[in-house]
Amino acid sequence: MATTTNTDELIETTQNESSESGAKPARRSRRRKTAHLKMVPASKQQRETLRERCREVADSLDRNLPPSKDELEAICRKLLLDAGEPEGFLGWIMVVMSSCFWEHQIQSIPHSRRLFLLPHCLKHAEGCPADYDEFGLACKTCGACSIADFRSSAEELGYKVLVAEGSPIVLKIIVSGHVDAIVGVACLNVLEKAIDKIMLAGIPCMAVPLLSSDCRNTSVDEDWVEQMVRVPHEESKQETRSYIHLLREASKLFAADSLERLVPRVRGGKTLAESNGQGAFGLDPIAATEAIAYDFLAAGGKHSRPFITMAVYNAVSGGEATLSNGAEVVAGYSDAIRRTAMSIETFHKASLVHDDIEDNDQFRYGDEALHVKYGVATAINIGDYLVGMGYRLVSRDRKELGAEAAADILDYLAESHQRLAEGQGAELLWRDSCDRVLKPLDALKIYALKTAPAFEAAFYSGLRLAGPAEKYLKPVRSFARNLGVAFQILNDLKDWERDDDNKKTIGTDLLGGRPTVLLALALEGLKGEQRDELLKLIEPNATLPAEQKILRARALYFEAGVFEKAHKLVDKHQQKAEEIADEIEPDELRRLMYYLVDTVLDRTADVKPTIEINHLSFNEVLPIVSSEVTS
Repeated sequence: MATTTNTDELIETTQNESSESGAKPARRSRRRKTAHLKMVPASKQQRETLRERCREVADSLDRNLPPSKDELEAICRKLLLDAGEPEGFLGWIMVVMSSCFWEHQIQSIPHSRRLFLLPHCLKHAEGCPADYDEFGLACKTCGACSIADFRSSAEELGYKVLVAEGSPIVLKIIVSGHVDAIVGVACLNVLEKAIDKIMLAGIPCMAVPLLSSDCRNTSVDEDWVEQMVRVPHEESKQETRSYIHLLREASKLFAADSLERLVPRVRGGKTLAESNGQGAFGLDPIAATEAIAYDFLAAGGKHSRPFITMAVYNAVSGGEATLSNGAEVVAGYSDAIRRTAMSIETFHKASLVHDDIEDNDQFRYGDEALHVKYGVATAINIGDYLVGMGYRLVSRDRKELGAEAAADILDYLAESHQRLAEGQGAELLWRDSCDRVLKPLDALKIYALKTAPAFEAAFYSGLRLAGPAEKYLKPVRSFARNLGVAFQILNDLKDWERDDDNKKTIGTDLLGGRPTVLLALALEGLKGEQRDELLKLIEPNATLPAEQKILRARALYFEAGVFEKAHKLVDKHQQKAEEIADEIEPDELRRLMYYLVDTVLDRTADVKPTIEINHLSFNEVLPIVSSEVTS
């Protein structure tokens, strides 16, 4: 960081302003302190009155587009103000309003295509005879709580029922294609996150909030739950735009049958499962590399990059994939478009293989990392194989894509690949150097190189598939850079929280000697002995036990105000990304950018870095989901 620049200047943001044109109002999503906004109206009569008012307002809204989080909040704030009710009801009223908005859409979906989600905390904690099996909570018909009654009513109508909670689980089930709508019961903490992950994607959803968030022996307006479950099915078309068809296609690209069709194996076609229990060692040595690579491609991930490519292509080609016939529109995409979308994910998977080696990470997608399974040399080779595969996915379709378009996409992918390697190289050189001093601007430069190119390549590929992309180059690069940097800072903050996907301890970035902006902010903010102490903690030969390192570093981070400063940096980059989106045309592309800001930058909860050192293993409900959606 230049000596004339300090962190206050990096964090400084402009005041919110409305768009002067009026045609496309600027929107500003901000980190919210929401704990005080989760009050529930005390009396049933008060809840009924507000619910009826929500119905009236929802019936007046344009159902073509789901309201953004900001729009929903503004609508609900006005309702509360007009009704003379306190601001503390805002979270509750937003859930009720969104449920009223989606009720008509829910009606268009058969009961058999709806998922009914119930929380564990509705059961009586004392003396509950139910056990957990592969389908979730195996309720007994004992009359002790309402879970069994709700479940029976829903199953009689044909619902799929799951006793679990969490928006990532719900989105995973929706994207799998087994259900098309969600109805559920949950506390306001869970439902707040669901608004970002589910409603903004245009997925029909209704919910009844629990009357408390105590997580034990909770209660709910049971007649509301029965009414929600019994919303009748009426034949009608989808009214509201939805990204679900594109999300499903992006996920389906790497399913085994789709992967085999789009990228047929050339080395005998055998999978690791066909190796007589010997894994890669039971296959022909040449075929083994292909088998490991294909297995890793299909292993997991959010598939956000292929989604971005196809969603951008859709946005600048008329936006029809988000309409009622979106499934048919997406089904009509050429395999060349699909393979181009796959290429960015393939590069990403290659970088993960190499990153896990360079960072000595032991787990990936809930399993051992490839270098742990097969050794470092084989893992490096698998990463190299995936790089070649990524370029081949585009080059093989140059006739269909057009030679110029294919060359442009390949050139952009190559440049992005080099920038990614520069960012990773800067991180590794810092880690292995004797001088561990790090300035915030230097860390942000590394972030811009490490994270932004993948977003940028996904955007550019979608634009270029649809036609010339020159006019978008500058805004897309700036949008991707700010989105990528903000995403990486949030990812660093989450390293001090729970992460059940890959990690078993918190503070792994610090233990691994990575140049994070959190460390840079701490080094800038601390003085004298405290700064020297932090520098000693991150020395490669430091002998202090890992848990003591993390506890002490955490205390020093709080002393320097690191976590709050990092959130302000996210605010700054998020605002810049939104300002770029404000000026983008067409409308469908602008809406996509807003959607990406809201979902990639998941900021629905107040961050409180945990003091726990030992980490839970892996998400205990994932096996439940896996069994449920395949049954």
